[in-house]
Parts: sequence; structure tokens; C-alpha cells
Amino acid sequence: MHVSIVVPVMNESESVVPLYEEVRAALEQTDRSWELLFVDDGSTDSTRGVIREIAESDQRVALVILRRNYGQTAAMQAGIEHAAGEVIVTIDGDLQNDPQDIPMMLEKLDEGFDLIHGWRKNRQDAFLNRKLPSLLANRLISRVTGFPIHDLGCTLKAMRAEFARELELYGDMHRFIPILASARGARCAEVVTRHRERQFGTTKYGIGRTIRVLLDLITIKFMLDFFDKPMRLFGRLGLFGLAAGAISGIVTVAMKFLSGVDMTGNPLLLMTVLSTLLGAQFICIGLIGEVIVRSYYGARNSRHYGVRECVNVDDAVPSVPFRAEQSTTIRRSA
Repeated sequence: MHVSIVVPVMNESESVVPLYEEVRAALEQTDRSWELLFVDDGSTDSTRGVIREIAESDQRVALVILRRNYGQTAAMQAGIEHAAGEVIVTIDGDLQNDPQDIPMMLEKLDEGFDLIHGWRKNRQDAFLNRKLPSLLANRLISRVTGFPIHDLGCTLKAMRAEFARELELYGDMHRFIPILASARGARCAEVVTRHRERQFGTTKYGIGRTIRVLLDLITIKFMLDFFDKPMRLFGRLGLFGLAAGAISGIVTVAMKFLSGVDMTGNPLLLMTVLSTLLGAQFICIGLIGEVIVRSYYGARNSRHYGVRECVNVDDAVPSVPFRAEQSTTIRRSA
């Protein structure tokens, strides 16, 4: 199995058959073996029934049914873990991504890249509640993370399975896959892909997701810069607090003896106490973070680095993959 197409779906009963036909037409243009893996994220319509019918007629179609609606990130994580291909392609189930772009992305991947992510340059969505917030968010994320990208929200991606399975996706982290993979050493490239108007149903996302993206950005920035060294962040904040407390304390004492200012009525005394307490707390948080990081890596028997290749060296240190909640799975028989 060379290519696995992972499609998270929720209430997309009208889209799955056209999507299957388009994916099949696109992949049959190549000489690659493939599977189409649908992940049903708690659909309440006939989506899973339609996919079952497709799977009965084509053994290359598989289905993973989640117990309830967990969100697109969890569905994508489940699809990645159940995929059998050496290359994993993720695509939306609403037909707005064009499956005809998949062969082009696979060829780009063959040039030596590890992850190819799409750019919906001519996006067919409403401007005010979809395109404008996305444009602003992408510029902010690119500036904060230092990762050059135009469209983090494009689900259409092609990545090598070894990198995809190293990712730990939770919350709404699926949109940050290129950044997370790059942090693991993946060579990424962005390509322009086609985007189409939604043909069936309504979008599952609104402008309210902007707040979630901003909060996730804070998490991503911390993970990129300080995940394995939290003391460098909290220690700096702690030292700054202690220094501010020391300076304000010296000024308070000087004002007492040089100018006769009452210390108990001096607001700098309160600043001294608060700054010292905050500084000590930040340092304690940093120490606790260091202990948690070491426990995290030790318990998982994993590493904070990735090995691309070994020459005359046995890279025998195992990396334990992240396990997500699993349910009944229908897969192609061997």
C-alpha cells in the first residue's frame, strides 16, 4: 500500500460518492497502489451507510467509525494511525479540495520533500467570515512561528507516513501540521491547489474559530521554543520578577532613609513583595516543567529529536507512537 487518502467526514452523505469517484479517477492516473480511508466523526445522517456500500464494492475503500463527534483533529489522528500507506494524503470530504491535485503533490513529494501542503490561492469562500480572518491569521502565525506559509487552513496535504505518525494531534492542532512536522525536521513545500465552492451542505466552521486559532498559536509557540526546556521561559520571567523586586526594594529603603518616606504607605513596598513572589513562583513553575518533561520522555521511551538516516549505526532506540481511542474498523482484507 503506497498511498493512503485520509478523509474525515461528518454528515457528508451527499459528497462521499462523488469524492470516491474523483479520488479513484485521480489515483488511477498514477502507477501507485492506494486506499481511501474515511473516518466518520459522529455523523448523524446516512454518511457511514453510504461509505459501507462503497467499501463493499471496492476493497480499497476503508472506514473507521468514531464513537462520537471528537472534532476534525481527532478524526485526522485516527485516520493517520489506521492508514497503511507509505504516504498519507489528507483531504476534506466536502469536495472543495480537488482530488486531481493529489498526483501533482505526490510528484512534488518524490522530489525529496517530506510534506507538501496546499495553498488555496483562489479560495471560493465568503470574504468577511472566511477569507479575511484566514488571511489575517495566516500572516500572524507565519510571523510568530517564523514558518513561511500562506494557507494553514488547507486540509489537502501529502506527507510521508514516518512524519505523520510522529505528530501528536489534539484539540484543533490539525491546521498546524506543517509547522509541527517542520519542527520534527520535515522538509516542507507549499503548492498552489484548486479550490471549489461547496456543493452540498453547510460549513462546520464559523468566525468563532478565530479565538481558538489564537489560543492554539500560543500553545504552538511554546511547543516550538520551550517544550523541552520550559525553565528557559519561566526562569527568565522569574529572574525578571526577582530583579524588579530587588530594585523596588532598594528604592523603597532609600526613600525611607534619605527622604523620610513612610515605607508602609509606599506603593513600591507592595511592588517589591508582589514581584518577589511572582519571580519565585515562575522559577518553581520552570522546575516543575523540567521534571514533567523528563517524565514525559522517560515514560514514553521517546526522543526529542528525529533520525533521518543511519550509516553503519543501528538506530535501535524505539519511538512509541501516540495511541488514540479506537473503535470498530472496516479494512481491506489482505
